[in-house]
Amino acid sequence: MAIEMKVPPVGESITEVTVGAWHKKEGDSVKRDEVLCELESDKASFEFPAEADGVLHILAQEGDVLPIGAVLCTIDAAGASNGEAPKAEAPAAAKPAEQPAAAQPEPAKSEPAPQPAPAPEPATDSAAKTVEMKVPPVGESITEVTIASWNKKDGDKVELDEVLCELESDKATFELPSEAAGTLRIVAEAGSTLAIGAVICRIEVGAGAAQPASQPAAPAPQPAAQPAAAQSGEQGYAANHPSPVAAKILAEKGIDPKEVNGTGIGGRITKEDAVKAEKAAPAPAPQPAAAPASKPAPAPAAPAAVSGTGNRGQRRERMTSLRKTIARRLVAVKNETAMLTTFNEVDMKPIMDLRAKYKDKFKDKHAVGLGFMSFFTKAVCIALQDFPNVNAMIDGDSIVYNDYCDVSIAVSTERGLVVPVIRNAESMDFAAVEKEIIRLAGLARDNKLTIEQMSGGTFTITNGGIFGSMLSTPIINAPQSAILGMHNIVERPVVVNGEIVVRPMMYVALSYDHRIIDGKDSVSFLVRVKQLLEDPARILLGV
Repeated sequence: MAIEMKVPPVGESITEVTVGAWHKKEGDSVKRDEVLCELESDKASFEFPAEADGVLHILAQEGDVLPIGAVLCTIDAAGASNGEAPKAEAPAAAKPAEQPAAAQPEPAKSEPAPQPAPAPEPATDSAAKTVEMKVPPVGESITEVTIASWNKKDGDKVELDEVLCELESDKATFELPSEAAGTLRIVAEAGSTLAIGAVICRIEVGAGAAQPASQPAAPAPQPAAQPAAAQSGEQGYAANHPSPVAAKILAEKGIDPKEVNGTGIGGRITKEDAVKAEKAAPAPAPQPAAAPASKPAPAPAAPAAVSGTGNRGQRRERMTSLRKTIARRLVAVKNETAMLTTFNEVDMKPIMDLRAKYKDKFKDKHAVGLGFMSFFTKAVCIALQDFPNVNAMIDGDSIVYNDYCDVSIAVSTERGLVVPVIRNAESMDFAAVEKEIIRLAGLARDNKLTIEQMSGGTFTITNGGIFGSMLSTPIINAPQSAILGMHNIVERPVVVNGEIVVRPMMYVALSYDHRIIDGKDSVSFLVRVKQLLEDPARILLGV
């Protein structure tokens, strides 16, 4: 009985896949859930497991492009329950028929021979219980995620709710806990991009998880030669064989996979191996030695000296989902909004004097430092209530006005820029604002922010001054209509009451959507923020 193995649906927008690399050969015996080959789509690479035990017959070759539902191979399930044992018994049954004389003197030896056949049967039955781990839904607008890193290796024992890997979407990073206790079988490697609902890994539960460790020991006495050969054959086939992602990286570097030692299963080359791999440099060394032997001219030495003037290495890394989303959204904002920026400057001396006077008492009472961000957040909230169109946003042909101030604070992390939101900042005091900023910034740097914590802001504040920026034009955080940019504080000569004095000055910039905010409102809003910051008593009194 032949079972047809067809290309499975792998996503709503994916209509075809490319056959990557076969892990098995034509005529090989395969087990249920054993990986047969790798398939590549325009979004991700994934492994194709066997649906039953039997003999493999390949119909599509490496590099073939197949539509969803096309037959990839067939598995001859006849005698699958006996595994590979029937192949050994078939010639044994033929010999007694052809040589009855030779079969009579060895009745005792021929009877123990079939005993190994029943041994594999319970193993295949116990290993059949597996739990498929799929990409969970993580948000309404998120259709795919990228595997950031695996915390466990293929074949490791895992416990219930133990974190297996980290998944990152275009908005947040989250952990994937184990749904059962057992042995982990990884399906998608780190760096793979998977659609929601795609299989990430499998967990062999209970007896099925414990059996593989003891199974090789049982048949070792009699058919030791066959398993050893099979294992060495599989390892030899996987050795120096790159995954699809690794193959692309090696091809870009011009490196032959045979020159790379793989650290994956069976010696397979993983993405990390390909990134670390470097092209062998000693190859050109023997050529200069051969050249002087044939021609004594020293000409070849000159180009070698010129080309070796320094390290000219390159490396290519795949963009993360977060970085791709940042790029896409920023370009969209520039193309879809009438963005304009207005500037002003703020004398920071009153705030700095106030902080210097009360920062110790503030910290003793509230257990948090008094920073500049709380002053700017409170000043912005007051100004937004005075100019509600700066706190509004466009939705189709309508303008949505917000009676609350959800202030987004831009935080720079190693993975990129994230913007957590302080909810109802207008109702918070200085201490509450400072505590919330510290809490959200900590979650951002630990990659623990949720999508809800980064959604729904009405206005954004970004502080490029902590990196030394003197002046910039920040880009609006859509669908918001405005963003305030803070910059570094520099002592400059300014005129105060007719006298030239040195004051700590900061340039501030307001980028806004001119479709909803007129120039008068944008300039007036920024002037209002300047008044509140230069006279902090106004913030406390709300005037």
